[in-house]
Amino acid sequence: MLLTGVQSAATPWSTTEWHDRSEAIFALYSIEERGIQTTFAPRTIISGAEHPMIAAEVLEEGRDSFARHAWTDAHARLSAADGEAPLEPADLERLATAAFLIGRDAECADLWTRAHQELLGRGEVERAVRCAFWLAFGLMNKGERARASGWLARAQRLLDERRRDCVERGYLLLPLALQRIGAGDARGAYETFCKAAEIAERFVDPDLAALARHGRGRVLIRLGDIDAGVVLLDEAMAAVEAGDVSPIATGDVYCSVIEGCLEIFDLRRAQEWTAALTHWCESQPDLVPYRGQCLVRRAEILQLHGAWPDALREARQAREQLIRPPGEPAAGAAFYQEGELHRLRGEFAEAEEAYRQASQWGRTPQPGLALLRLAQGRPAAAEATIRRVVDEARDRITRSRALPAHVEIMIAVGDVSEARAAADELAQISAAMDAPLLRAVAAHAQGAVLLAERDARAALTPLRQAWTVWEDLEAPHEAARVRVLIGLACRELGDDDGGEMELEAARCVFERLGAAPDLARVAELSRRDTSGNAHGLTPRELEVLLLVAAGKTNRAIATQLFISERTVDRHVSNIFLKLGVSSRAAATAFAYEHELI
Repeated sequence: MLLTGVQSAATPWSTTEWHDRSEAIFALYSIEERGIQTTFAPRTIISGAEHPMIAAEVLEEGRDSFARHAWTDAHARLSAADGEAPLEPADLERLATAAFLIGRDAECADLWTRAHQELLGRGEVERAVRCAFWLAFGLMNKGERARASGWLARAQRLLDERRRDCVERGYLLLPLALQRIGAGDARGAYETFCKAAEIAERFVDPDLAALARHGRGRVLIRLGDIDAGVVLLDEAMAAVEAGDVSPIATGDVYCSVIEGCLEIFDLRRAQEWTAALTHWCESQPDLVPYRGQCLVRRAEILQLHGAWPDALREARQAREQLIRPPGEPAAGAAFYQEGELHRLRGEFAEAEEAYRQASQWGRTPQPGLALLRLAQGRPAAAEATIRRVVDEARDRITRSRALPAHVEIMIAVGDVSEARAAADELAQISAAMDAPLLRAVAAHAQGAVLLAERDARAALTPLRQAWTVWEDLEAPHEAARVRVLIGLACRELGDDDGGEMELEAARCVFERLGAAPDLARVAELSRRDTSGNAHGLTPRELEVLLLVAAGKTNRAIATQLFISERTVDRHVSNIFLKLGVSSRAAATAFAYEHELI
C-alpha cells in the first residue's frame, strides 16, 4: 500500500499535488467502506527511496485486480499509481475500462482520450484508433452521438491517411451498420456486419467477432430469417460464456441478445440469457452499466409470470440506477415497465406519470398509454392514439407489439372490421415467426374478434388454444384474460354454468394478482348477466347512442368524436341491430327505457 505522506526535500509537493495524492489514498481506503472487498495492507514509507518500489507494487496489484474483474479495486489502485507517475497506454486502457464498468463515464472518456493521444504520439496508430472506438462506444451509449461521430470520423481518417489494413477497420464498420439500421437499410446493415465479421476472422479478434456476429443475428431477425438469426445470437453468446470476449463487449452482447429474444417473443430464450446476465452481474458486485438493463428484463419476465410486486421492485431499482447522473437512455424502458405494472394494478395516476417519464427518457410510451386511456374510460383518445401508432409502425416486429392493443381498442369502440384486419395481420406475423408467446397473443386476438362478430362457437377454438399456451408459459394474467372471453362465449352458446365457472376462475387469478381493472370488469359482467341488461353495446356504441339521443347528426357525431362519418354510420347500424330497432327515435326510447344513458 502506498502512503504518500513522505516526500524527499529535493522535490517538495505543492498544495494541489498533496491534495490529489490524498484523494487517491482516501479512495483506496474508502472502497472497503462501500462494501467492496480489497486486499490492501497499509504500509508506511520510511524514506522517499522506497517510493518507486511501492508504486510499482501498487500498479501490479491494480493489474491483478483488473484480471480478477475486481473493477472498483482495480480502478482505485491504477488511479493511485497514475497519481505517482503517468501510466503506460496499456494500463491507461485498463483504467479506462475499469472506470466504464463502475459507471465513471466522464473519467472514462478522459482516460480513453489520454490513451489515444499517447499512442498516437508513439506512432501506434491502430491502438490509438481502438481507443477512439471505445471512447465513441461509450458516448453512443450515453446518447452523445455528435461527439461519438467526431471521434469515429477522426479514427477513420487516421487509418485512411496511413492506408492501414488492420482489425480496427472492422470495429469502425459496427457504428456504420447501426446507422444503416436506423435509416431502415437492414440489408445494407447486414452486409456491413458481414464485412466486420470477415475482418474479425482474418485477424482472429474475439471481441469484434462476437459484436459482428450478434449484429448479423439481430438484422436477420428484422429481415424475417428468424431461425438463422437466432443461431447467430446463440453462437455469439457461446463465445461470451466461454470467456473469450472482453467485459465491455460481453455486457453489450448480453443486453442486445436478450432484447433480440424479446423482440421475437422467444420468452424461454430470453429467460435463459437473462438468468446468465444476472449471474454475470452478481459475480462482479461493483459492475454498473449493465445491472440496470438486467433488472428491466427481469421485471418484464416477472410481470409475465404474475410476480407483480417483485417485478415492480426490480423496475424501480433499474430506474434508480439508470437515472443516476449522467443517466442512461435505458431508463426509459424502466419507466415504461413501471407504467405497465401500475396500469395493470389500476394505479392510473402512477401509470400516467411513469409513461410520461418514459417519454422524456426517449422511450415511446405506447401501446401502454393507449391501453391506459381505454381503461380510464376515454375510448376516443385510445382509438386516436393506437391508430397513429399502428400507422407509424413499419417493420413487422414493431407492428406485432402494437397490433394486440389495436385489436382490443377497436373491439372496445365497436370497429370490429378493423379489429378483424389487425387480428389477421397478427396471425400472419405469428405464423412466420413461430414463437409460442406470439402464437398465444394472435390466438387471443382471433378469439376476441370472433366473439365480437357474434360467432361464439368459432371463437372457442382459438381462445382455448391461447389459454393452453399461456398456461404452458406460466403467464397467469394473460391466461385469466382469455378465460373471461371463454366465459362470455359459453354464455352466448347458452352454457351459463360453464360461463360462470370460467369467470369465477379468472376472478380468483385477478384477485391474487391485484389486477383491479380486470376484477372490476368481471364484476360488471356478472352484474350485467344477473340483471338481464345485457344489451351488447360496446363503450363506443354507447357513446354514439348518447349523442344520437341528444339529437346529433352523424356528421356532428363524427366531428365530436374525431372519427369518420362512415364509421359513425357503421356504429349506428350496429346499434339498431343489437337493440332490435329501426330508427333513431326508437333507439333513443330504448336507451332511456333501459337506463343506458
